[in-house]
Amino acid sequence: MFTGIIEELGEVVSIEEIGESSRIRLRGPLVCGDAGHGDSIAVNGVCLTVVDSPEQLAAGTGEFSADVMAETLHRSSLGALAPGSKVNLERAMSLGARLGGHLVQGHVDATGTLLSREPGDLDADGNLRWEVLRFSLPRGITRYLVEKGSITVDGVSLTVVEAALDSFTVSLIPATLALTTLGTKKVGDPVNLEVDVLAKYVERLLDTRTLPATPVEDAS
Repeated sequence: MFTGIIEELGEVVSIEEIGESSRIRLRGPLVCGDAGHGDSIAVNGVCLTVVDSPEQLAAGTGEFSADVMAETLHRSSLGALAPGSKVNLERAMSLGARLGGHLVQGHVDATGTLLSREPGDLDADGNLRWEVLRFSLPRGITRYLVEKGSITVDGVSLTVVEAALDSFTVSLIPATLALTTLGTKKVGDPVNLEVDVLAKYVERLLDTRTLPATPVEDAS
């Protein structure tokens, strides 16, 4: 489980194709600082598992490797990465830590694309105070978005400003623009989307009120 608060802007070192899957190596000294074999690290919002041995991690290179299955490559934008690509990195949250964003699983629901960027106001020094980004929204997850609700975009926990049928907008402050990949995304670039899992649970609970009960056979 993650919070959607990006800890580090990392970089893809190499990608090794292994059949239909890939092994991706990434540089992230901060998230590698206490990483162990089998730990979870979110890469652009996708929960991946560290596969390096303890000895490799102890070498202190600030790099880690993760295997990306064909299903993940198909359902996320990780397949579009290349050596040198910047990525958002976050370690799994620890119990008792502050939940600065919202509950994020690292399970991508769909991919969208950046449709537009609209600069906001400037401060007294002429610096941008915020920027409004609009992303496409697949119809299959439209029902999970509400204005002022939460959504994860490439691993970043964001608040929905406008929720339309086929798109949504978010407002990004300078810190988010500077410390995540969203600051350099271009129109047409793909992004990973994960909706608030609480909305899914509510939907399921409401559905069970109308679903017919499955008959239970008498075992006697």
